[in-house]
Amino acid sequence: MTSSHNSPLRGIIPPMVTPLNSEGSLDSTSLKKLIEHLIEGGVHGIFILGTTGEFSGLSYQTRKELISRTCQQIRGRVPVLVGITDVSLEESIMLADLAKAAGAYAVVAAPPFYNNIDQEELTRYYMQLADHISLPLFLYNMPSHTKLTIDVDTVITLSTHERIIGLKDSSAHAVYFQSLCHAFRDQPDFVLMVGPEEMMAETVLMGGFGGVCGGANLFPKLYVELYNAAMARDFEKVKTCQHAVMEISRNIYQIGQYKSSYMKGLKTSLSFLGLCQPQFAAPLFPFSVDEELELRSRFEIISASLQVQLD
Repeated sequence: MTSSHNSPLRGIIPPMVTPLNSEGSLDSTSLKKLIEHLIEGGVHGIFILGTTGEFSGLSYQTRKELISRTCQQIRGRVPVLVGITDVSLEESIMLADLAKAAGAYAVVAAPPFYNNIDQEELTRYYMQLADHISLPLFLYNMPSHTKLTIDVDTVITLSTHERIIGLKDSSAHAVYFQSLCHAFRDQPDFVLMVGPEEMMAETVLMGGFGGVCGGANLFPKLYVELYNAAMARDFEKVKTCQHAVMEISRNIYQIGQYKSSYMKGLKTSLSFLGLCQPQFAAPLFPFSVDEELELRSRFEIISASLQVQLD
């Protein structure tokens, strides 16, 4: 399913992990494998250079290479969304131009995350960004990382810009998302997607468009199935798939006492599937041998039960 600009994007858009080599360069062999794994799993789009893609730890050279190689490999089979979040407006515009040249569908930008700014400055920033790029733009609400929430009223104001077509919300705040759904009830084309996979199904039931689910890197079919079940109001199926998603969250994303346990658990589990190396952009570092063993045993249990469920 590809999206033209006339039909809004819907479904499961994994925030793709960035496969790296031990010295931090892009692992292009794994990149191809991972992309094919996602497309075979039925995803509705792919989002690169998001939080799960470790964008903030990657050099501009690596970001550029990732954009061009990803778009080349996907060849228009699904829409590609490119993260252009930066503290410099100029760098964001540069990445957006590259994304456009490579054939991406849209770009995604969280608020610039260093300066203390208010909603008026934020509004002006996004308007300026949208004026200077030629691709559609998704706002990205990520208060845990940017220390700033894009207020609902700000989103309403920004939605008047012809290129601002939606928002990805990673606040895990159901009331905020509900308020957005309510605010945009008369603008059915403004795309509202959720980040935290644990609440994806309920937001789809509330009128959301789908999820940018990290776990879909690992098990794309499961998340697509959960999304389809929510769309079809098949509550029995929702319950089964939701249970599996919660088990992934509890077992894979919570090894060790790291604030980055989600990222480490996800990428290391992908390495068990041979889809990337357990290598991270600094300041993140790999699990210890014991942590990896603990993760592998949990991963095998989850994989086995999913195998049964998805067959």
